[in-house]
Amino acid sequence: MTTNENGAASLPPLLPPEAVLGQISMGCFLSQAVYVAAKLGIADLLKDKPVHVSELAKQTETHERSLYRVLRALASVGVFAETDPKVFGLTPVAEPLITDRPASMRDLVVFMGEKWHWAVYGEMLHSVQTGKAAWEKVHGQEVFPYFQQNPEEYEIFNRAMTSFSHLAAPVAEAYDTTKAETLVDIAGGHGALLSAFLKANPNLKGVLFDLPEVVAGAPALLEKEGVAERVETVSGDFFQAVPPGADVYMMKHIIHDWDDARAVKILSNIRAAMKPDGKVLIIEHIVPEGNTPDMSKMMDLEMLVSPGGVERTAEEYTEVLAAAGLRLNRIIPTKSPLSIVEAVKQ
Repeated sequence: MTTNENGAASLPPLLPPEAVLGQISMGCFLSQAVYVAAKLGIADLLKDKPVHVSELAKQTETHERSLYRVLRALASVGVFAETDPKVFGLTPVAEPLITDRPASMRDLVVFMGEKWHWAVYGEMLHSVQTGKAAWEKVHGQEVFPYFQQNPEEYEIFNRAMTSFSHLAAPVAEAYDTTKAETLVDIAGGHGALLSAFLKANPNLKGVLFDLPEVVAGAPALLEKEGVAERVETVSGDFFQAVPPGADVYMMKHIIHDWDDARAVKILSNIRAAMKPDGKVLIIEHIVPEGNTPDMSKMMDLEMLVSPGGVERTAEEYTEVLAAAGLRLNRIIPTKSPLSIVEAVKQ
């Protein structure tokens, strides 16, 4: 904020177009810088007090001057603050990089910057030219088969997805399940979202459905959340079939991973399993039309180059659901960036 000749506050002048474009093109520098900070656990070292870069370099076994240059760049955009010469402290933007915070994004930032993921973005042009995921060109196979053969990378991915668990409570609060008896969480990971729904409705029973190696890791979280006795864990492949006879089926950040044909296959299998008056809940970002800025439009680029999926508009969800014999009943906003697309049988 600046002041004009009369001393009144005025907005700073807009940057020239070439400066704006330059900032956008150099955004990759900051992406890697924040990845380095997350990978090294810098925020954890600063959570009690500011620390001199020499001590940070010692604790992280890094080159002091190089670490300083990265932290200085991050401080210039509000990630960390140089409180004294070469002394850095946390800022509100840096706090989500702390590992043990409920809304920690450290694992997500690490996933985004790992070289096996980062390399895929260098092939975005391939995706635009062919309509195919760049991941397959870079790694020789699609993303989920790749993860099955690379368990260390898969664990990083799973931790990144768990970073979104803090979104579970607002989603559960936004949907009334008091008339339902059974809720199936399709590809529900370790059950964070399912736990939130069960805690919101003590009479509800849950089924956690995912691949065998995923549900194997669920008991600890379900016990921690106090819902283990009300959850049945079932392993399987949603391209083949899903557990039958439930009142409500839900999927969070699942349908966006797949192209239209495979999304229709998943939804068709759910339709075949659900009760006549059952509900399907698709919990995703809804892409706004036009030029409205929205995180979903950036997430859609991840879907483009990695799994080959799509972040969809309300109209696109209507079309995909109809192809699976379902009807979009309503879209329910939540206090998180996600919305609930509720569908019923046509």
